[in-house]
Amino acid sequence: MAVQRLRVQYGRTGDFRYVGHLDMMRFWQRALRRAAIAVACSEGTMPRVRLSIAAALPVGVTSEGELLDVYLKRRISPFYFMQRVGKAVPETVQIHRADDVPLDWPSLQSQVRQAEYRVGFRPGPHPAAVQAAPVQAAIDALLKKTTLPWEHQRDKEVRRYDLRELIEDVWLEDAPQGELRLSMVLKTDPSASGRPEQVAAALGLPAPAWCHRVRLILADVQEQRPPQRPPRRPASRQPARRS
Repeated sequence: MAVQRLRVQYGRTGDFRYVGHLDMMRFWQRALRRAAIAVACSEGTMPRVRLSIAAALPVGVTSEGELLDVYLKRRISPFYFMQRVGKAVPETVQIHRADDVPLDWPSLQSQVRQAEYRVGFRPGPHPAAVQAAPVQAAIDALLKKTTLPWEHQRDKEVRRYDLRELIEDVWLEDAPQGELRLSMVLKTDPSASGRPEQVAAALGLPAPAWCHRVRLILADVQEQRPPQRPPRRPASRQPARRS
């Protein structure tokens, strides 16, 4: 039985940007076991360790804003958790903070709404393609659109959808000479997720040289709480009749 729920913010750099979602779940299970953290398990005939990652990170993307919920069967301080687990993970995984959150909050995955990315481009055979002025014009035109039909092929399946619905905002960042950088906020929830390379293609840009997820944006917990039923009033007792 869980008595505490910690929300952990962490980053992934170096070779860990190539670790897939399921392997990352297994990594955290091993790391928490090495750190001797008493993680709670689910009930039933096949109990599972109770931890959850907010949203899968695309392979090849680094991050500083990943979120992990860990349910514990013994209470510990967030500082102690960071100290213990920080020694059990490699340098390419950085734990930035840990906070207590209520046990009865909605699942972490259901709270994710958007993700902020920063991407960089290097000049290729056509340097004009990554100059700021035409890119800003392309951004302005993109954000004025109400729809943007898009196709994405994955294996043999072709998905068709409205890419504009997945784009909240895009803007230019300051960058060193000869490099272009963009930031973008994209929809990221259980129903659909925007991908930075698709936004780059929609702007007429080549694939980004690198991509970094800055943060995950969560919904207000209050909006996800089920409406509370008014307390039931106890039935009034009628005095027994005397015969």
